[in-house]
Amino acid sequence: MIRFVLLLLGLSRCAAAVELHIQFGALERMLTEQVFSQEGRRYVHGSKTNKCNFAYLEKPQVRGEGGRLRMKARFTGRSALNVVGQCVGLGDAFDVVITAVPVYKNGAIALQEVKATSEGKSGYYIRRVCVAMQASLAKDFKYALEAEAQKLLEEGAAQPGYKREVRKFAAPDIRVTNDALVLQVDFELTVK
Repeated sequence: MIRFVLLLLGLSRCAAAVELHIQFGALERMLTEQVFSQEGRRYVHGSKTNKCNFAYLEKPQVRGEGGRLRMKARFTGRSALNVVGQCVGLGDAFDVVITAVPVYKNGAIALQEVKATSEGKSGYYIRRVCVAMQASLAKDFKYALEAEAQKLLEEGAAQPGYKREVRKFAAPDIRVTNDALVLQVDFELTVK
């Protein structure tokens, strides 16, 4: 979806920046296809094969709230040892709500002011999970928007025989509205 929209933007004749509105329903589908790709899950620790030490998110719901992205997902995790076939340790399942402000830095969309909380549950394990998730998303989450746009806009499938080059790519403004993530995208596309 975002690839198709970026390709259309590149082929347009607009000289000024273009606003790209990605509605939350589309953003949820993109997340499900690209991030929650393991049977509808995103493993954030361990894997499906480790029964005693794993963590995953599933069923993402995305919307805007007060100028921030708000994602609600189901967290399931366990941090335990396998003792004679039994898992001994901590674990839980709960709804986690993650809010963040999307920003454009160094060619990528990143998250700042990340907050993760449980919805309706509390406890030692839940608090530790939320703190770890906040730190991890703020530090590690990056969507390489510039590289993705260059790849899509420069590939020759749409107009074979014409080489294209993207320069001066920028996203000077990203904001969250009540119904969409809005990116202001600016770039030069040279056709050779």
